[in-house]
Amino acid sequence: MAEPERPARGPTAAAVAPVVPLRPLTTATLGQHGSRLTVPTYDRAALVPAVVHLSVGGFSRAHQLTYFDEIAERRLSSGWGVVGVGLRHRLLQEALAPQDNLYTVVERSPDGERARVVGVLTDYLFAPDDPAAVLDRLADPRTRLVTMTITGAGYLLDPATGAFTPDDDVRQDLTRPAAPRTVFGFLVEALDRRRRAGTPPFTVVSCDNLHRNGDATRAAVVGFAARRDEVLARWITDRVAFPSSMVDRITPQTTPEERAAVARRYGVDDRWPVVTEPFSQWVVEDTFCNGRPPLDRVGVRFVRDVTEHELMKTRLLNATHSALGYLGTLAGHERIDELVADPVFAGYATALMDDEVTPLIPCPEGIDLDEYKATLLQRFANPAIADRLSRLCRRGSTKLPHHLLPSLRQALEEGRPHALLTLAVAGWVRYLQRTDDAGRPLPVEDDRGPVLQSLALAGGSDPRPLLGDTSVFGDLGTVPGFADELEGVLRRLERDGLRATVASTVAATVAARPAAPVVPVLPADAR
Repeated sequence: MAEPERPARGPTAAAVAPVVPLRPLTTATLGQHGSRLTVPTYDRAALVPAVVHLSVGGFSRAHQLTYFDEIAERRLSSGWGVVGVGLRHRLLQEALAPQDNLYTVVERSPDGERARVVGVLTDYLFAPDDPAAVLDRLADPRTRLVTMTITGAGYLLDPATGAFTPDDDVRQDLTRPAAPRTVFGFLVEALDRRRRAGTPPFTVVSCDNLHRNGDATRAAVVGFAARRDEVLARWITDRVAFPSSMVDRITPQTTPEERAAVARRYGVDDRWPVVTEPFSQWVVEDTFCNGRPPLDRVGVRFVRDVTEHELMKTRLLNATHSALGYLGTLAGHERIDELVADPVFAGYATALMDDEVTPLIPCPEGIDLDEYKATLLQRFANPAIADRLSRLCRRGSTKLPHHLLPSLRQALEEGRPHALLTLAVAGWVRYLQRTDDAGRPLPVEDDRGPVLQSLALAGGSDPRPLLGDTSVFGDLGTVPGFADELEGVLRRLERDGLRATVASTVAATVAARPAAPVVPVLPADAR
C-alpha cells in the first residue's frame, strides 16, 4: 500500500460561509478564528525551540512545520518548537512578524478544502540582518535538529566527483567565520562552537529533492569544515548525523489572488498563507545524534535506508513533473490539471511511468507501485491546486540531472525502451529555445539559463552543443547513438509539431509492449 495521507484537522470548506468579517492573525485573535478554521490549542509559550529550519519557504511551511505542529497539537511533546531562518529574502519575515509567526495552511482537493493555523514556528530570523543571532540559536544546547530546503544547486557539489566546490560566498565565510552568509558557513561555525563548549551536535536533515540528500549534506558540511580545520572536520564526521530523507507535497507558490480568496472564505488577514494538497509524505532514515522527535506518531516513516523511496519519488513524480512541464508548456498549456485532462498527455505520463521508469526502480517495502502511480495522476489532475507548469519548468539544469537523466542513462546502458524519456529531453531543448509551438515567447527561470539557451539556439535541431555541457549531461552526449536519436526527435518536433509527436511516440511505445502470455484453458476432465 502507498503511504497513507495524514487526515487534515478542522472544518471543511463546505462548513464555512463564503464571506466572513476580516480579522488579523495574531496570538490575541486566535480565539476569533476557531469557528472557521483549526487553530492551535496548545500553549505556544511552552514550546522548546529545538528545531531550526534553514531557508523557510512555502514548501517547508506546508510540509515539515505541519508535522511538528501536529506533535504539539496532539500533546505528544512540547519539546520540538521550530525557529525559521531566512537566508536571502526578508519578505517572509515582514509577513510573519506582525502575526506572531502564525500562518494559515489551506489543503485543497476536488471535494473541498480544510484550513488550519500553524503555531509551531516560535521565531523567525533573517540571517543577513543578524548572523550572530542565527549562530547563537544554532549553538544553543536546546537546538537538537536542523532541517533545510536550499534546492539542489545550493550544495555546491561537483557533479562528476561529488566533491564540495566553494564559490565566492563560501570563500568569504572561510575568512569571516563569525559572520557567515551561506548555509554551510552557519552550520560549520555553530558546530565548532558546540564542539568547543562540549555541547552535543545537532542532527542535520536535508529536505531537498537530491539523491542521497543526507550524504550530499555531509559532503558539503565536512568539505567546508576541512577547509577550516581538519580536527573539526573529523569531529563532524564522527559525531554529526546526516540522515537522508524523502519529502513529497505539491505546494504551488501563493499568489495575491490566493491570499485574497483565503481572506474572503475564512476571514483571516494572513499576509502569506500557504495553499497545498491533502497528500503529504515524509520518509527519514532513522539516524539521529541528539534525540529523535516523535514524527513517526504523526505520519512520518522512519526507515533504515531511504534510497528506494527516494528513487520512487524523484524518478516517477519529479521526472514526470519536469517532462510534463516542458512538453505541456510547448503545447500551450498553463496548468498541469488541464494538461492531464488531455488524453494525449495523460497517456504520455502513464506510459512514461509504466513502460520506461518503473522497470528501472526497486519497489520500496510496503508500497504498491501501481497504486502510487495512480495516486500521482490523481494529484496532478487536482483542479483545486491548479499547479502551474511554469513552476515545474524552473531550474531545469538542476532538476533534470537529478530526476530524469538517471533513468535515461540507465535505460541506455541496459538497452531498455527510452523514447519517452528522450522526448522529455527534447522538450527541454525546445523550451530553452524560448518559443512554444505557436511561436509565443517562453521565460527561462534557471541560474544557468543564458549559457544553456545560447547552446540550444546555436545547435537548432542539432543537440550536440548542448549535450556537450557536462555539468548537466555528464557523459550522456558521448553514448553511441544517443545524440542522433535526440536530433531525430527534435526534427520530428519541427516537422510534425509537439502534440502529434507526443501522440505518435506514445502509440509506438504502447504497441511495443510485450503481449500478455496466453494461458491455455484445459477441458474439465484434464484438470
